[in-house]
Amino acid sequence: PSGGGAELLTHEMAKRWVKQGHTVIQFSSMFKSAKSSETIDGVQFIRRGSWWNVQCIAFFYYMFCFRKNTDAIIDEVHWFPFFSVLYARKKTIALVCEVANRLFYRIFPYPIARICRLIEKMYLKVYKNTSAMAISQSTCDDLLKEGHNPTNLIIIPMGLTAPLKIKQYQKEKVSTLIYVARLNKQKGILDALEAFFIIKKSISDTKLWIVGSGDVEIMQRIKAISKRKQIEKSVKLFGFVSEEKKYELLSKAHILISPSAQEGWGLTVPEAGLTKTPSVVYNIQGFRDIIIQDKTGLLVNPTPEDLAKGVISLLQSPREYKAMQKEALKMAKHYSWDKTAHESMSFIKKQILTPNL
Repeated sequence: PSGGGAELLTHEMAKRWVKQGHTVIQFSSMFKSAKSSETIDGVQFIRRGSWWNVQCIAFFYYMFCFRKNTDAIIDEVHWFPFFSVLYARKKTIALVCEVANRLFYRIFPYPIARICRLIEKMYLKVYKNTSAMAISQSTCDDLLKEGHNPTNLIIIPMGLTAPLKIKQYQKEKVSTLIYVARLNKQKGILDALEAFFIIKKSISDTKLWIVGSGDVEIMQRIKAISKRKQIEKSVKLFGFVSEEKKYELLSKAHILISPSAQEGWGLTVPEAGLTKTPSVVYNIQGFRDIIIQDKTGLLVNPTPEDLAKGVISLLQSPREYKAMQKEALKMAKHYSWDKTAHESMSFIKKQILTPNL
């Protein structure tokens, strides 16, 4: 239920590896109403424990169930890894979505953030000679800054999941912005509201669509802020929607905005591009890897004021907007999960499965 781009990447690779003839097991934590075991697209799912103890349970499962018939472990790092390098070093390949670093300080109070960062620095040292796949140049650069060995590190190309035939809808009659992400502090929903408030002062009939789910507290804050700033009539909360509905909304909107604090790779930008919707986003790692400035979108300084300025500038420049629509679509069509799965499996075979290693 909390899955995003990293989880999508994982499954798109895994199901293609199965088609290539490999056996793939995904071991992850339980969630409400989940099945403890099932097979989806040929991928075997085993779910045990919760987010805070799944790494420990994975160790015991490996030792008693997986050790003798497992060739490779893809240890996915999203903030923290599964630490499989400590008990299966030769079989481990890290899949690194992001290095959190400063993000901890944005999300947690200082003492907790400091502890999380220290843990991250410690595990990065442990993994520095481990074969690793990074999902973007930004993540790769972060790993190198932390001392990772460059000889066993690659950047795998990202793909894009979309309906077989995307229907292009007419844009809304009034300027419409769309935010698509989890509703939390990390993804910048509060900055989005602040930027929209500023935009409304210049373009009064602008609308904001918010697509994504979040806990009760953040939903209440969104509604309270919207009411306090008197923009509640122009803000619409869609909650979690299907893929088809998401692409419909992206197609009808004029601009995707994302004030995220950090991204491993900003999946929603090429998704919007497929519907001829340009993006105005914070100039952060992840987004820098997929946006060509002033061509496929706008990268702005990470403040609500500059986000608003970028949106207003684009909405008031019809010729620039149309040119950006074409380039965003052209760029989005280049992404393919088939290429992702092929290059990642080639790396796995080279690092783990070749006889002389």
